[in-house]
Amino acid sequence: MKAIITRAIGTQHPLISGQGSCLLLATENNCKVKQRYHHPSETLNQLEVPEHIHSPSLEMLLRRLRAMEAQQDDKFASILDVVGKFGTFQRRLVALTFIPNILLAFFMFADIFMFTAQKPYCNTSWILAIDPNLSEAEQLNLTLPREPNGSFQTCLMYLPVAWDLDSIIQFGLNYTVSCQDGWIYPETKKRSLVNEFDLVCGKESNMEGVQTMFLAGLLIGSLIFGFVSDKLGRYPTILMSLLGLIIFGFGAAFVNTFHQYLFFRFVVSQALVCYAISSVCLATEWLVGQHRAHAIILEHCFFSMGVMFLTGLAYILPHWRLLFLVGGAPVFPLISYIWMLPESPRWLMLKGKLGAAKRVLCYAASVNEKTIPLSLLDKLQLPGKKVTKASVLDFYNNRHLRKVTLVMGCVWFTVGYSYFTMSLKLKDFGVNINLTQVVPGLMEVPARLCCIFLLELMGRKWSLILTLFQGSLMCLLILILPPELKSMMVLMIVLGEFSLAASASVFFIYTAELLPTVLRATGLGLVSLAWAAGAISSLVVIQQKLTFLPIFLCCISAFLALFLCSLLPETQDQPLSDTLEHYSLQMRNVAEELFTKEVVVDDGTDEVTKNTILNSMIQKSDMDILSNVSLQDASLQGRGEETDPLNN
Repeated sequence: MKAIITRAIGTQHPLISGQGSCLLLATENNCKVKQRYHHPSETLNQLEVPEHIHSPSLEMLLRRLRAMEAQQDDKFASILDVVGKFGTFQRRLVALTFIPNILLAFFMFADIFMFTAQKPYCNTSWILAIDPNLSEAEQLNLTLPREPNGSFQTCLMYLPVAWDLDSIIQFGLNYTVSCQDGWIYPETKKRSLVNEFDLVCGKESNMEGVQTMFLAGLLIGSLIFGFVSDKLGRYPTILMSLLGLIIFGFGAAFVNTFHQYLFFRFVVSQALVCYAISSVCLATEWLVGQHRAHAIILEHCFFSMGVMFLTGLAYILPHWRLLFLVGGAPVFPLISYIWMLPESPRWLMLKGKLGAAKRVLCYAASVNEKTIPLSLLDKLQLPGKKVTKASVLDFYNNRHLRKVTLVMGCVWFTVGYSYFTMSLKLKDFGVNINLTQVVPGLMEVPARLCCIFLLELMGRKWSLILTLFQGSLMCLLILILPPELKSMMVLMIVLGEFSLAASASVFFIYTAELLPTVLRATGLGLVSLAWAAGAISSLVVIQQKLTFLPIFLCCISAFLALFLCSLLPETQDQPLSDTLEHYSLQMRNVAEELFTKEVVVDDGTDEVTKNTILNSMIQKSDMDILSNVSLQDASLQGRGEETDPLNN
């Protein structure tokens, strides 16, 4: 064993050969191992460490060792290691989120294609009763007033009279009234909400009304369904959201009035945010380490693909009702999720449902072709041997929880405001509506995939700061640049949406890891509420036609978000917190710097520290192997006498 350590570390330093090493004495007869072991953290604390760490590999080693120490008491993480970190069960769980995320994008952005530009005029078919042989041009010339530029007016018509055609031609019509029999849409190739419900002549504001109603639904849904997910569980909440997509998403194709359409969009937005929150919580609590980040990023990539799916259907289908029917049809196979989707075992454990938690863990292990030792499964118990309780008031009472929620709320407000500001600016350039959706959708997929490498290199906190800074900078440039530089503005918008898409993926991963299991969904709901508030603020500010106000709000929100993000701890390779007690302790431990007693030392201390960490990691690995062997031996010897924990 000493030879193994020597080969792994290289030249031994006096600091390593002393108290940081462990003495392993083995006999060839019985292979018993005796250890005199010092905890790696004691070695690290006794080392003299430079004030600044310049080696990324050293920082990664320190983070990994810190995670190993923190996971010693995390029995649930130990069980997940035995079940399999990313086996068949976890891969199937991630795959189940793909279709819903495509539909989330479809239902979220469908309104963009519901309001196509129209140039209608009043229906004046009354004159055809006098002479049915009139051509369309003659009918319009006799019955419609003109604009100063020569085009026909949209909202006015000449007052119908009981004259003969010769009198109308000779004297003309002079008195105008508003349209009485509806409108005609001569150049319309597709059926949209505009010509379905005549959203013209004073009703154009309904387009903004739909967006406002949708965002209001996101606000309410974020507040309600985050709380519901923590109370009822991830599984029933996801089923509720899928039911909402079936009834109010697919069902929007059958509405009879525009007010019914508004109501359906209001409710479906709540279903969307309900699924987004619950699915992230479920993936976070089933997966560990880098697999958790990869799964959430893949979910978001399929969300971006859903935008392109929507754009393609809207380009092909000629009727808005067909768009909802064809695009919403894939929601019906999701009924099978009743039998396929698992509940979060962490949530079950916190709610006192130990039997259900053990059953779902054993099922996951069987799918992965693994076996959980009964002695290890018996260690799964309630924190403090009682059901964990928490409420929304804990976001105010708990100092660490309050800090995380306020910081992430500020970040999410900035992302929502910046993203909607860019989208609204892009519409002002007269770019084709299909291009405004396809190009960002194509850019968002590589942006989210880049997060995989960014998270591994920089961690959660600095990845969020970098992407948020770049997105906010692009938003600021868009508001400052003159409108004449259209090509430059479009480039800034594309780069900005690229950065904000990456920020959104990192944000969900980071926030889910910062929050405790008992209030994870509620916290995600509160910060999602801030995103909707930022989007609504963008709509209101842009409509004010004030040049300085959008720039001011963009700068202030971005500055606050970036400053507050720097105060948060790093969560990469750290175990999840389940209860508020563990959460407060974990937050304090993670927030502290790894080296609190720093002194200046000779050059080469980085190498000394790295060697010590490698030595400690190898020692810990050896101990884990011996511990697992002993655990399996005990399990095999006592399997006939053990009782089934699932009957507990």
